[in-house]
Amino acid sequence: MDQRVSLITLGVADVERARDFYAALGWHGQTVEQTVFFQAGGLAVVLWSRAALAADAGLPDAGVPDHGLPDDGARDDGARAVAAGGVALAHNVRSAREVDALVADWAGAGGAVVREPVRTVYGGYAGYVADPDGHLWEIAYNPGFPLADDGSLTVPDLGPPTGG
Repeated sequence: MDQRVSLITLGVADVERARDFYAALGWHGQTVEQTVFFQAGGLAVVLWSRAALAADAGLPDAGVPDHGLPDDGARDDGARAVAAGGVALAHNVRSAREVDALVADWAGAGGAVVREPVRTVYGGYAGYVADPDGHLWEIAYNPGFPLADDGSLTVPDLGPPTGG
């Protein structure tokens, strides 16, 4: 089996609100039948109704639980929540300064800063933000994972391979 992620679908409460949020960050998407597609390097990030995604997967739409993000009065429960499921997407950048700038961009666009950026145990710098539907993103600078000119990340040789 090829090791590949082709696209990541984010189930959202309001497709238009989510599209506008990502557009405020400078992302350029294409809307097709109530679904928004963003090219993100070598893969795509897709926004789709959480209810439609749940139905497509044959699962009930249980909504998004509140995981204790501060309520500033401007966000609804879904926007304050960090989506369940143990998943965080990552946006790696080339410097700590870029981490700070990108976290500020997210906050300015209406996202929630879940954890302010801090120095990491791996010698980098990272923080966490959530989009209006609570999808968790790590914004990170990791000097051990340098980015190519096109922004792509190649996992460096970390030792003997594991798995098949």
